[in-house]
Formats: sequence, C-alpha cells, structure tokens
Amino acid sequence: MTKKPILTFETYDDWDAAPMEAEYQVYNLPHGASLDSLPAKAFQTVEAFAFKGHDALDARIMDAFPKLGMIANYGVGFDTIDVAHATSRGIKVTNTPDVLTEDVADLAVGMLIAASRGMIGASDWIRSGNWAKNGAYGLQSKVSGSRVGIVGLGRIGRAVADRLVPFGCDLHYFARQPKDTPGWTHHSDIVSLAGAVDSLIICVSGGPETVGIVGAEAIAALGPNGLLVNASRGTTVDEGALLAALESGALGKAALDVFLNEPDIDARFMALDNVLLSPHQSSGTVQTRKIMGQLQRDNLAAYFAGKPLLTPVN
Repeated sequence: MTKKPILTFETYDDWDAAPMEAEYQVYNLPHGASLDSLPAKAFQTVEAFAFKGHDALDARIMDAFPKLGMIANYGVGFDTIDVAHATSRGIKVTNTPDVLTEDVADLAVGMLIAASRGMIGASDWIRSGNWAKNGAYGLQSKVSGSRVGIVGLGRIGRAVADRLVPFGCDLHYFARQPKDTPGWTHHSDIVSLAGAVDSLIICVSGGPETVGIVGAEAIAALGPNGLLVNASRGTTVDEGALLAALESGALGKAALDVFLNEPDIDARFMALDNVLLSPHQSSGTVQTRKIMGQLQRDNLAAYFAGKPLLTPVN
C-alpha cells in the first residue's frame, strides 16, 4: 500500500518521527529552511501538514500545495496559522488542547515562585563565591498569602489558580464575565486587576483578539514592586512597554516563557537582572510531548481515514 505523503515542520523527537515515517511518506521543512529546499514532488503530492513550531504558516505556504487538505498542529495555540485562509480553501485544522494544561500551569506557578524568591540569582550568588565572600543573599518576596492576578480564567488560568489556593493567595482574575469561583475577585478591566495585586500571570490565548491585551497602563499599575509572569504568548503583552518598565524600575520583575520574534528575542532582555527568561518550554516535558505527538498523529489518521477529526479548530 502506497504511503500518503505529508510535510512535517521543524524537528521531531524519535518517538514522534519514527511512527510518522512508518505510516507516511514524510517530507520535512526544518526551521529557517526555504520552501525551495523541498523536491518538486512534495508540492504535487502532499495532502497534509504535521505543523510544529512558531513560524508563520501563511497563505503563501498553503497555496504552494494544491492537494493540501489538512493541517495537524502540534500544540494548543494556532495563532501562527492563517486559519481563515485554510478555511476558505476547505483545509481542516486541528490542535492538541487540554493535554498541556497541567504543564503550562506548573511552569507559570514555578516561575512565580522562582522570580519572587530570586532563585536564579541565589544560585548564582553561591556559584560566584559571593555567599562565602559577602554573606547572605538579599531578601526576596513571599508568595504565600500574596495577592495574585490571573489574566484569563480558561483551562490554564483556572489550573494556575487552583495551584495557588493551598498557598493561601488572595486570588483576582480578569474575564469578560464573572465565573463560578470560590471567593476569587473578578475584574472586568486589566488595569484595575493589575493595580489590585502583587503579581500578574497572563493566561489568555494568543491571536488577534489578545494582541497587547496587557499594555503600558496595566504594567504601570502593577508597579515597581510588582511581578509579571507570562506563559501564554509573547503577543499578549506590550513588549516595548514591558522592557521600558523593567529597565527604568517602573516594574519590579518579570518571568517570561514567551516573547515576540522567538527564538531571536530582543537583546535588551539579556542585560536585565530583574527578569527570569525561559525558552518557551511550558509544555516541555517528555510525558506531555509524547501525548501531544500522539494526538497530532491521531488527527492525521482520522483525516486520511475519512473519519471525524478529534480536535478540530475550524
């Protein structure tokens, strides 16, 4: 039986690559590679994409493959995929929701604790010999009992909040409408939310509706003692305003897993000692990545079998 041709993007771990290669004729487009690097046969035959990464998947790429009928995204976010164009062409798009909620929430809370307690700097304090030479590390900020604001109380936002309940945190959240919560405080305005808390964790989805949703005014309201944590998408915060506030001290600290222009992020971040940097690895555990890959392949299999897709986007 002839294998169906698919195009994979970026690099997959062996546990994902091997089953795809066993099932399909796989063409691959590594990160940064040009479409011109693919053989002509790929353009003529590929029917599905196994998409991975954060580069733009736009109309130009889709239209280069006239037989394309399905894009299986590896990840819950699909803001880099031109879903409107895919839909106009009848191309089905899927993602991998739910399976990475716990990992993202774990990392968001972990970054909150690590930044509040200065854990990276504390490790460097020992390694540099400062502890032995200069004594105790500087005092940091307490997480337990602090006021924490969550921007977006969807699956991930609620998982973050649930983790902070045992810490005795005073929880506030932004959502369009109040949600059924155990005494958490609803804010209909992000600036109001930022002004009421010690730390602000961004948990909204990416996409046009949330670009710059946390802007300069909210960052200013969080203030010189505040901490901003972002494990959502780099587009959700005004990065220019964030950098300016961190540089001037108008914002105390930030802990960031996401940025604009990943992985070539703004070099100004490297010069700051009040920001914790993480390379967009919120779902980066072996367990979750294996489940994500399986769900991506299950969607591909359903498409080629003519069955309903498991997690359709459009």
